[in-house]
Amino acid sequence: MRARSIIVDADACPVKSEIEQAGRQFGVQVVLVASFDHRMKENPGVKVVQVDRSDQSVDLYIANQIQQGDILVTQDFGLAALGLAKGSICLTNRGQEYTDSSIDFLLDRRHASAKMRRSGKHSKGPKPFTEADRQNFLHGLTKLLKYLQEIENK
Repeated sequence: MRARSIIVDADACPVKSEIEQAGRQFGVQVVLVASFDHRMKENPGVKVVQVDRSDQSVDLYIANQIQQGDILVTQDFGLAALGLAKGSICLTNRGQEYTDSSIDFLLDRRHASAKMRRSGKHSKGPKPFTEADRQNFLHGLTKLLKYLQEIENK
């Protein structure tokens, strides 16, 4: 099964160039979805979709467009859950794959953190994004695309 396309929640995605690189290498269409606040340029094999800047516009567009066989790259747990429900493969910006078994835990943790913040407690944010994270992402995406290509060729 070959990936139909790689759909990217591109507003705050730090690995857009790595996604474009892997998409070109495997001949998979990349769709970058972001608000009009982010300037992005179309390249061969890369489609840019810009939506209004309201809070959930990018998520809503992706949720309505994603299909089984697509790869979704997002750091939004809720959007990943919608992607999984539609049969897509979902990755974090650090290259970890969201699964049906991990997404419930992540959503529950997000809810608990939001409750803590509302009560006045604050937690640390995510670790700074590193070059190692960038390389791990590219390695994971390349490995996934290679695997999907091999399945298709059998």
